[in-house]
Amino acid sequence: MAQETLQLLVAMHRIVRHLRRTRTTTVLHPTQFLALMLIADEQPIRIGEIAARVPCSQPTATTTVAALESAGLARREQDPVDGRATAVVLTDAGRDMVDASGRQAAEELAKLLRRLDDDDRELVLRAGSVLSRLADGL
Repeated sequence: MAQETLQLLVAMHRIVRHLRRTRTTTVLHPTQFLALMLIADEQPIRIGEIAARVPCSQPTATTTVAALESAGLARREQDPVDGRATAVVLTDAGRDMVDASGRQAAEELAKLLRRLDDDDRELVLRAGSVLSRLADGL
């Protein structure tokens, strides 16, 4: 099993690297991109939660959110649950970037998947939901 898990890890990294290289809709650092996608899914979200879920350190999350704010992709607002805290939400430009990046990444991955036969493609797509549940539990 160790060899199979290593093979899966290496393959996932290679595919993600390929998708990052082909992405033209964003020039964000990978941590910024992950944070932006997380904000889109969970907004409003506190910086501490971003740090825990990306994962990265709290200072890195703070710097990342500041960079996203400077780029006009996110903004801090008063937390609706605790008015003493702040939460991060997407701006319209951030939503546009998430939408465009998601479409482009899906199109690039679809190109890769077309190289597989129907059975293997179906297997990979089914594994995607399992891997998503695994990632959600991190």
